[in-house]
This record gives sequence, C-alpha cells and structure tokens, in this order.
Amino acid sequence: MAFVPRMIRRKLTSGQNLMPFLFPLQQQAAIHCSSMPHQAAVPEPIAEPVAEQPDWKAGLGVVRNNWTREEISAIHDAPFLELIFQAAAVHRKFNDPSMVQRCTLLSIKTGGCPETCTYCSQSSSWSKSTGMKAEKLMDLEEVYQAALRAKESGSTRFCMGAAWRGPTQVGQRQWQRVLDMVSRIRKLDMEVCTTLGMLTPTQALELRAAGLSAYNHNLDTSPEYYSKITSSRKYEDRLNTLANVRAAGVSVCAGGIIGLGEGEKDRVGLIHQLATLPEHPESVPINALVAVAGTPLEGRDPVSALELARVIATSRLTMPRSVVRLSAGRLNFSVADQALCFMAGANSIFDGDKLLTTPNNERSEDLAMFEALGLKSRPAFHSGGYPAGGPSTDGSEFKSTGECMSQ
Repeated sequence: MAFVPRMIRRKLTSGQNLMPFLFPLQQQAAIHCSSMPHQAAVPEPIAEPVAEQPDWKAGLGVVRNNWTREEISAIHDAPFLELIFQAAAVHRKFNDPSMVQRCTLLSIKTGGCPETCTYCSQSSSWSKSTGMKAEKLMDLEEVYQAALRAKESGSTRFCMGAAWRGPTQVGQRQWQRVLDMVSRIRKLDMEVCTTLGMLTPTQALELRAAGLSAYNHNLDTSPEYYSKITSSRKYEDRLNTLANVRAAGVSVCAGGIIGLGEGEKDRVGLIHQLATLPEHPESVPINALVAVAGTPLEGRDPVSALELARVIATSRLTMPRSVVRLSAGRLNFSVADQALCFMAGANSIFDGDKLLTTPNNERSEDLAMFEALGLKSRPAFHSGGYPAGGPSTDGSEFKSTGECMSQ
C-alpha cells in the first residue's frame, strides 16, 4: 500500500478539503525534480546494414559452372574442420575415397625453355644461376622403357613434359617423335598425358589421333597475379590452349601452384577460373611450390599442410567430379599431412623419385603410406572413374590396341 502522511489520513477520515494540504506537497515535488541534474535523452544508435553472406553449404555436391568468386571465397574461408567434413562428404558422393591414382611424370626434354616462369628451374632466363643445361629430346625407346618401369611399379598414367613454349618451336621430326611416344605407350594400356606448352588446334587433334588421354596445361594462379609469375605469355594464351584441347576431344588437366607469394584471394581466383570453364577439368593438380635455388622464387617459405588441404577441399567442393591431384611438394609433408589432403578430396598423386627436375617421394614410401592409410591404386581407365573427362580418359574412344576408333 502506498505511504500516506498521518495528517492527510486524519483529514480523509474527517471529510475535510485536502487541496490546501496537497498543494504544498506538489510544490515540494516540483522543486525536488528541478534540482536534479538534467540528462538529455540519448538516441538509439542506427544499426549498420549487414551484408548478407552467401550460404557456402547451399547446393554442395551439385555440378555447376556458374560459381561466383564470392561463393568460392565463402567456401575457402569457411571454418577449417567444417570445410574438410563437407569436402569429404562430397568426395564420397562421387568417388571411392580409398582409391588413389598413381601417376609418373617424366621430363622428355629438359632445360632451355624460352618462357620466364619464375618458379621453374628449366627457364633459360636463369639457367646460369640454376645450373640447368638444355638437353635434347629423349629417344623413343628410352621413353618407352621408362613407361614400362612405371607400369611395373604400379603407375597407371604416364605423363611426359617438354620444356617448350610449344611444339611450334621444334621441327616436324621431333614433333612426330612425341606423337610416336604417345601411341606406343598407349598400347601398354596406360593412360597417357603430355605437357608441351601452348598447342594449336591442329596439334591438339594430332595428339588425340595418337591416343593421348589428357593434356596438362596449368593456369598457375589467378589472372590478377599472373603477370608476377611470367612475362613471356598472357593468361589468355593458357585459356586458348585449353579450349583447343577440349575442342579436339582430349581431356583437360589443369590446376595451379600455391606458395608463389599470392594471397588467398588469388587462390580463390585460380579455383574460380577452373570451376567456371565450359567443362570442369578431368583432373586438377594442386602443387605446393618447390622453391628451387637460382630461380627468382628461391627462399620462399613452404606452404603449410592446412593451406594445402584448404585449397584441395575448395577444389573438391566446386569441381566434385574432377580428379584432384596432390602434386609437387609432397616431400615437405608427413603421412598425416597427406592423409588430411586425401580426406579433403585428393585422389591422385605423382609417384617416383623425381617430378621433371625436382625431387619427389620414393615409391617405397608411397607404398608404405598406402598400406598405413588403407588406400588402393586406381586402375587405368577406371570404369565410371572419370566423370569429368571425355572418351579419351575413360577408354571408350580407343580399342584395346590403342588405335583411335575415330580414325
């Protein structure tokens, strides 16, 4: 009950007029209120509009070519453990997670390259500081014997690289020798891949007729960062060669390198380029820079396993059907590091003790890793195993003898 002064209570009981008594009380209350310090009303702060963030989990596992950079950036920047979990789930939707392809890469023509790729020891621009000497194109029989050894060791794809700007810089006899290499190795029932620089439409068709399974032509990095990696060609040159390869009916192998000094936005930009091609690459090699002494990028700090796994997971989620290849730089990573990359969606490696001119893991080490992780080698032309590739990689275009059925 509210407090009422005793004098007023008496007046209430006697029925007297209360106004003379209440008026002084009202005056006292007014005086008391006026003596209190005045506080101006503080307006409520206006909330800044919050930009709506894309839901990076929406639509995962759907094959599409209309990714935006914002969407890919949201995937790449997602909390790490959740990113790996989602990538592993999508990987299992499209692939057998225990099956990993083993590939062998041989340099059939080493050194003397006219290109200016700052990461590459084969460029003639820094041959004095790297000590790399230009060598002749290997003989057909020598390359064939190397392919035989690779097959006996368990490799199912044989890749050949030449330090050329493109086949156009060499004579017809050398070019024909390369075509013969492709044809002969294809008859071993091995997948055959080459990386020979920029191709014309005619050269791409000649490789297809010879039995080529896939053509590697990496984009390296984002379009914005590309000029910091080489000055001897344009990004469009790379895209034009990929278009020529696709038009010839040969599966595209295209990826990039991390650790070049690029930022995370450049890694997103690289994946965006690959994931928005007219067709996703059949295989996407993700390389960790091997900083070779004497090249402009010598001394670069190696990327971490977490960085590598993040790029692999983003590639897997945006290109669900592609083979994601854990490529150069594996020597810097432990078995546990590589297991994380396989969990993130990698399902191919290069084995053998050398990748072109840089060292690689020993085959015995890889066999021990496969045993420890419960992995099995993926066979050549695995049935249903190349959903992102064309007939050149699923084997349907060729007879068992390696002869192109379209001829």
